[in-house]
Amino acid sequence: MQDIQLEVTKKLVQINTIKIQPSNPFTWASGWKAPIYCDNRKLLSYPEARTFVCKQFAKIIREKYPQVEVIAGVATGAIAHGVLVAEELGLPFIYVRAKPKDHGLENLIEGDLKAGQKVVIIEDLVSTGVSSLKAAEAIQTAGGAEILGMLAIFTYNFPVAKEAFEKAGIELTTLSRYQTLLEVALESGEIEESQLESLNQWREDPANWGK
Repeated sequence: MQDIQLEVTKKLVQINTIKIQPSNPFTWASGWKAPIYCDNRKLLSYPEARTFVCKQFAKIIREKYPQVEVIAGVATGAIAHGVLVAEELGLPFIYVRAKPKDHGLENLIEGDLKAGQKVVIIEDLVSTGVSSLKAAEAIQTAGGAEILGMLAIFTYNFPVAKEAFEKAGIELTTLSRYQTLLEVALESGEIEESQLESLNQWREDPANWGK
């Protein structure tokens, strides 16, 4: 898995899906200052990298969750990736909205999901884990289905996210992670060794980093 994480990370960096700017931090919607920004939607514009990620997802699912019956994507970033994986595996696809529609059927889950079905969730990015686990909860409660596990392209690997997934009892598998990103960025010269301490401190306590 480490080899796959390294290869996926290199692909994400090559197409500028992930940007690292420790001296000029980004500001997230939460107000947190961050030395990194990840936008996996850009991956969809690169067929070779997009296909590689899809096939790695499919390979993991075949090996770890052969009993899967439905693939779910989390809106909006993981919808397209989830569809590609479902197509690769020949499985039904659903997606979970951030909140129910305010008109019509007021759906939270789009697509046909039957009670008791076994689901694997596809995410594009995991930060704190709150929105990802909210989607999983919606599938379990509103859909009455069983979550086998969740797969994501990238995780910041925050301790708070690890604790949240453990508490929820949901296994998270990612194709790339923050620590591997730092290894790749250091090797390529994108960051310097003197910056590693600050970058590691951010992962441990992102809410207070840079204050």
